Amino acid sequence: MDENVPLAPLTTIGVGGSARYLTRVRTRAGVQAAVAWAADAGVPLMALGRGSNMLIGDDGFPGLVLRVGIPGAEVVETNGAVEVTVGAGVSWAALVRYAVARNWAGIECMAGIPGLVGASPVQNIGAYGQEVRETIVRVEALDLRTRHVVSFDNAGCCFGYRTSRFRGDEAGCYLILSVTYRFTPGGAPYINYVELDRKLAAWAITAPTIQDVYRAVWEIRRSKSMVLREGDPNARSAGSFFTNAQLTEAQMQALDEAIARELPGARIPRFLQPEGNYKAPAAWLIERAGFERGHCAGPVGLSTNHALAIINRGGATARDVLALARAIRDAVHARFGVHLAPEPVLIGCAWE
Repeated sequence: MDENVPLAPLTTIGVGGSARYLTRVRTRAGVQAAVAWAADAGVPLMALGRGSNMLIGDDGFPGLVLRVGIPGAEVVETNGAVEVTVGAGVSWAALVRYAVARNWAGIECMAGIPGLVGASPVQNIGAYGQEVRETIVRVEALDLRTRHVVSFDNAGCCFGYRTSRFRGDEAGCYLILSVTYRFTPGGAPYINYVELDRKLAAWAITAPTIQDVYRAVWEIRRSKSMVLREGDPNARSAGSFFTNAQLTEAQMQALDEAIARELPGARIPRFLQPEGNYKAPAAWLIERAGFERGHCAGPVGLSTNHALAIINRGGATARDVLALARAIRDAVHARFGVHLAPEPVLIGCAWE
């Protein structure tokens, strides 16, 4: 058990205060022991993986930060599919490479997403039209209220766009121990995104394989500095800071009318979702609200490669990051009437 541990170096954006206590565990028994210790000490508990989708406040965390490193993967073949149960401490990128190397379809569009397996169901991670909820069969977690291990099937996880029961009303109530995914051996790769189509066409690939899609996604993400690389200043971020706007048909019509007034002749891309709503790209709105790529605001700014990424330009605080994020949010709402929501988990930070 370590005390007064700086958390900024443990996050990809590099901001945040210190943890009062921090410990690392690699077993379920270790997790349960740490949870019991925090309860006995009367301090709050927080799990921290790679810190890639998180903004920690400048005051840090007043309790125990738990770094869960549960390893391992178990593969079971079932009804023409494979189910893989993976420890929460396994690298997400390593799992994607593992599946792609075996020609298992299901997560090939999520290449290059940083973080650990345990974080994947929390915000229902996704990229290029593919979401992890499409492959998750089961999530095992420790209920921090009862200290019992519980299991949720896919429906029980209450997945939504970049959310789940683990991030909704019951946020902070569970600590994920393992996730079981179902993949399709030899299945067709998922291609449902214009940018991905363009990349494959540029490579003159007419019948893409799972490996082709994985490579294309990796290259697109790398070009946007959304793959962690040493020495890339644009990678000092928490990933996409805003989720894409989820709009009803009426809201989409209102947005079109606002764009017609503000930007005559312009048309925002939109993607019809299975539930009937539309997804509109937040980056499009941000850039046309006056915040272009490379925008600077003192020690923070926007990536020169991606308008969704707020970067730490050096010496930034969480207060600096939030000030820019709120300015962007307010400008988009003032011009287009759309409310943007933050994608990273905010710890010790107030969004409103």
